[in-house]
Amino acid sequence: MLKQYRRPIAARMFVLMTLAASQVSAQETVIIGGSAPLTGNLAHLGKDEENGARLAVEEINAQNIIIAGKPLRLTLDMQDDAADPRTATLIAQRFVDENVVAVVGPLNSGAAIPTSKIFNDGKIAQITTATNPKFTLQGFKTTFRVVATDAQQGPALATYVSGQLRAKNVAVVDDATAYGQGLADEFVKAAKSLGINVVSRDSATDKTVDFRAILTKIKGENPDAIMYGGSDGTSGPFVRQLKQLGLRAKVVSGDGTCTEKFPDLAGPGADNVVCSEASVALEKMPGGGKFQEKFVKRFGQPTQQYAPFFYDAVYVFVNAMKSANSTDAVKILAAMPETKYDGVIGPIEFDQKGDLKHGSISLFTFKGGKKTLLDEVKL
Repeated sequence: MLKQYRRPIAARMFVLMTLAASQVSAQETVIIGGSAPLTGNLAHLGKDEENGARLAVEEINAQNIIIAGKPLRLTLDMQDDAADPRTATLIAQRFVDENVVAVVGPLNSGAAIPTSKIFNDGKIAQITTATNPKFTLQGFKTTFRVVATDAQQGPALATYVSGQLRAKNVAVVDDATAYGQGLADEFVKAAKSLGINVVSRDSATDKTVDFRAILTKIKGENPDAIMYGGSDGTSGPFVRQLKQLGLRAKVVSGDGTCTEKFPDLAGPGADNVVCSEASVALEKMPGGGKFQEKFVKRFGQPTQQYAPFFYDAVYVFVNAMKSANSTDAVKILAAMPETKYDGVIGPIEFDQKGDLKHGSISLFTFKGGKKTLLDEVKL
């Protein structure tokens, strides 16, 4: 009796396997490009962004989303731009040539701004965490960001210096990058409007590690506060040497400094720093706690800073795919302005330029080497 059932069972198994194989072959494989520094002194931030995006891709692929009748499968093509504008533009052109459907990054303004024209010409949507206002002020329809801008971050720092520190004189130093110099420029404009005297303005580079000459000069100027525009790879040594030289002025800086790694780089001087993030703090994000748990479980370490933003950026692109019912880059781009997505960071909607409609600036200090929230400024 059993023999007569072997052939039908085998036949049914063959049909099921054939259907499964055809379904796999019908999957829509969609490439999202990613650009961030994965080497150099910003590698910890770039890897944080990559991990955020990768976590989103893995989750989405497990959801069996159907777009235009086909199961969606995402692939993240993450490239190391080393925070270098020339490298970033070469990567951007490659993404256009390879027909990626959307791009997350670059992290820093100096790389994001020059790539934006390439993606505009290629009609590919780009979401970044770069804060220089110029990124979305060029008239491109492809530029989007999921953080506030330096035009908001700079004044928030200046208001803190004026109101909380009651500083009358301030020295300003930047790293001469589009990010660091741009943030310092915005701070200076706001500080002067508040009646603060800018006693000096100095520039280093994003690779400077010896600030003793600049700091010795500033010590002679005896400012009430010092503003540094740059990332933690240079602000760390800046603050460490400032303490060694005996300067007691409070230091304020932006989101490039406001990282989990900064206290290790700055040493005991970190406790004398107030820094801003161009966003709501992780602990205040609607999905921050749950995201941190998932992130630690997947990667074995907590987030540095930007992981939630790249995570949400990938979901925003998928949201646009659903709205357009298409994985075509041009149709995804067309759906982006109408985005309404509740992400880890909160509600995400873009204005006509591609900036967040509802942003925040968070101010932090460091206590015993631990980053601690001071205040949140709603925009």
